[in-house]
Amino acid sequence: MTYAVSIRPQPVVPVEGSDRPFPVRRILCVGRNYAAHRREMGGDDRDPPFFFSKPADAIVPPGADVPYPTATSDLHHEIELVVAIGEGGAIFGFAVGVDLTRRDLQNGFKAKGQPWDAAKGFDASAPISAIRPFDGTIPQGAIALSVNGQVRQQAQVADMIWSVEEIIAEAGKLWTLEPGDLIYTGTPEGVAALQRGDAVTGEVEGVGTIAFKVV
Repeated sequence: MTYAVSIRPQPVVPVEGSDRPFPVRRILCVGRNYAAHRREMGGDDRDPPFFFSKPADAIVPPGADVPYPTATSDLHHEIELVVAIGEGGAIFGFAVGVDLTRRDLQNGFKAKGQPWDAAKGFDASAPISAIRPFDGTIPQGAIALSVNGQVRQQAQVADMIWSVEEIIAEAGKLWTLEPGDLIYTGTPEGVAALQRGDAVTGEVEGVGTIAFKVV
């Protein structure tokens, strides 16, 4: 079959211990899933988790730099545990991700009651580590992010308002989860701005590390 325009390469994420990468179908993200971050962003409740999305090609693979995006002067980092979905909607594995946000655009959209797409789903807005295959244990340990060696975000995955299992169940009510889906599960408090030249490192205990430079 031929197509009217060229087909873009399939976005993929490497899998630890395998030469077969994980093909990304779509990226779902959970908002305000840590109590302290929810307060930080102006809320304090346990509403059902709400979701937004990023396109699959927003993925930044391990080791790649992140270009500072256009149309913003307030780019924020948000460290997150990422769930990779496999066959039958089951957990395939976990990764470390950073949800990058054009915060100034997001705040402007929120003030007008408009959707956040341009604030969240822009090019190279989803850096990620390699995926560690699921071994039967749901991560509950430390999650942290540093910029230029200074810790900015630090918490426990166990602090999430909605657990991994609950997030998957709630997402499954809205979409048919398919192999290749990634779910960014929310970020703890301490989100802040990034500048060109910043070196970002992050870790989720028992899952892995992430490192990239903003250029």
